[in-house]
Amino acid sequence: MGGGFKAGRDGRVSIRLDHGEVAILRSLVAQILDLVGPGSAGSDDPLERALGIGAAEVTPPTDPVLARLFPAAYADEKEALEFRRYTEPSLRDGKRADAEVVLRTAVPGKIELDAEQATAWLRALNDVRLALGTRLEVTEEVHEQIERMSEDDERYAAFVTYDWLTYLQDSLVRALW
Repeated sequence: MGGGFKAGRDGRVSIRLDHGEVAILRSLVAQILDLVGPGSAGSDDPLERALGIGAAEVTPPTDPVLARLFPAAYADEKEALEFRRYTEPSLRDGKRADAEVVLRTAVPGKIELDAEQATAWLRALNDVRLALGTRLEVTEEVHEQIERMSEDDERYAAFVTYDWLTYLQDSLVRALW
C-alpha cells in the first residue's frame, strides 16, 4: 500500500492509490451509500417535507452499524426519537453526499482534493471505519488482535483493511491540519 495523504498548496491534499486500493475503497463506500439510503418514508406534511423533517413515526435502528452511524442523542427514548425525527434525514443526506464525493473522485493514480472534497473524504472514511469496526467488534486493542491473528483467519483481511482505513484517515487529518 502506498503512502497516505500529503498536504499541497491552497488547502489541497493529494494521495496516490493503486487499482486495488481504489477498488476496496469504492466498494466499502458504496456499501455505506446503500446502507444509509434515504431511510424511512418522509412525513406527509408538505411543510415538514420542505424542512427535511422525517416521518412522524420513527424508530431507532436495529442494525448495530446504523445505530453506530445514527446514535441516540438522548437517554430518554421519547426525546431521542423526537430528535431523530428532526435530524436523521439530513444526517443521511450528508452521509450520502460524502460517499458520492469519494465515489466520484477515487480513481487509480494521483488524486487531488480541494478542502471541501477532503472534508467529505474524511467524514466518509470515518463512516466506513465505524461500520467496519462495528461489524468486526473492533476494540482499542485492534493492533494486538491483528498481530495475534493468523493470515488464514477469515477475518484477517477485514482487520487489515480496517487498519489501512485508519491510516488513511489519520494521514488525511494530518494533511488538512
